[in-house]
Amino acid sequence: MSGLVESAIYRSVLALVEKDREQANLVLQNESRINQIEIEIDDQATRLLALDQPVATDLRLITAIIKINSNLERMGDLAVNIVERALSLMHEPMLNSVVDISHMANLVESMVGKVLDSFVHKDSEQARSVLLSDDAIDETRDSIYRKLVSYMQHDPRSVPQGIDLIFVARSLERVADHATNIAEDVVFLVEGVDVRHHAEVRK
Repeated sequence: MSGLVESAIYRSVLALVEKDREQANLVLQNESRINQIEIEIDDQATRLLALDQPVATDLRLITAIIKINSNLERMGDLAVNIVERALSLMHEPMLNSVVDISHMANLVESMVGKVLDSFVHKDSEQARSVLLSDDAIDETRDSIYRKLVSYMQHDPRSVPQGIDLIFVARSLERVADHATNIAEDVVFLVEGVDVRHHAEVRK
């Protein structure tokens, strides 16, 4: 499932930047598979909780899997949102000289890759590094917002493209938020420490 989601995020941005309809269609086609796997994982996890009554580390693992599963499915949905904007912009001039969506996408994709590796390897330090990356994503999103709003004010003809790109930046930022949620789950899984909403504990 994580592989499908990573691919969906990558392909959605590629569809946007390269105006590649084939990549967009692949993301849309894989959405149902991601949703199907989410249901399968939930069913298996629930069955384990009911039948095996796990405790301690095993219970933390299954709880983390249920939460990570949900976050991954939402990432898949956000990739679809980006594709919808990419299709809207398919025949419109891109505002590459105004904002660098690719840069933000690279930062987000790096976060997603690191956090999934941290879960596979039970590496809480790597998960914590993902938590610290979230602020940079927020700053990048804010910068993109400011530049696009300023550009739209000076060139009203760019408003449709600008609005679409604002939504793309928002979707990428939300993907990063879900990666942060997964990182928090990994820290809890490995260390038994709840770092949600506590920046001082992350440090």
